[in-house]
Amino acid sequence: MTRIIAIANQKGGVGKTTTTISLGVALSRENQRVLLVDLDPQAALSVSLSLAVAQLRETVYRVLLSEVPIEQAIRGTHSGPDILPANIDLSAAELELAAQMGRERFLAEALQPVSSKYDFILLDLPPSLGLLAVNALVAANEVIIPVQCEYLAVRALTLLLSTIDKVQAKLNPQLRVAGILPTMFNGRTLHSQEVLDEIRSTFRVHVFPMVVKHSVRFKEAPAAGLSIIDYAPDQDGAQAYTALAKELLQ
Repeated sequence: MTRIIAIANQKGGVGKTTTTISLGVALSRENQRVLLVDLDPQAALSVSLSLAVAQLRETVYRVLLSEVPIEQAIRGTHSGPDILPANIDLSAAELELAAQMGRERFLAEALQPVSSKYDFILLDLPPSLGLLAVNALVAANEVIIPVQCEYLAVRALTLLLSTIDKVQAKLNPQLRVAGILPTMFNGRTLHSQEVLDEIRSTFRVHVFPMVVKHSVRFKEAPAAGLSIIDYAPDQDGAQAYTALAKELLQ
């Protein structure tokens, strides 16, 4: 069965897009068929994989509106996974879908024609808990939550977990939290360690054992159009995402 995983956190800058790309490439290296879905109007996922988003006509936005079939919008990448890209047009989706019947299920229905072709579908959510995020949580069967090892990022977790509980109760009872992934960990500061300890002790969900350490390489890799695994395979972050992929496959 295809595993559809939402990479979610309503706070921006916690590593959602980095996690989506890096995990997708790591899974692809494990001979898994992977589709990445860009659900953020800022299109960071698409840009990071060297797509010229301003020139794109077939995007996730047009797929959601049933203007083009999903097969027509999916593109291959040099990194391994396929991608369903986005551009700024997606910013109109919240308004255009809001008045539609079954508005929470548009993404789930859009993915159905291709889901059997992939082992994993990774959904890169926007930094909000609006209709696009709810669509992703309804389409997914698992959630991975990247959490920056900083106090304010941890505070946002409670709201996200509450939203996931509501989606489970009313829209998608199969949804489960696969785990929390600590990101941007700075081992030189006591604050990062204290936040990591709080994440592990406070939340009653699985916390992945691997920790993604802060590194400038994560900023350099998208500029080169590469994942961290392609750009700096020996770096700690690349190894953390490789370990995460292996844990998901156990």
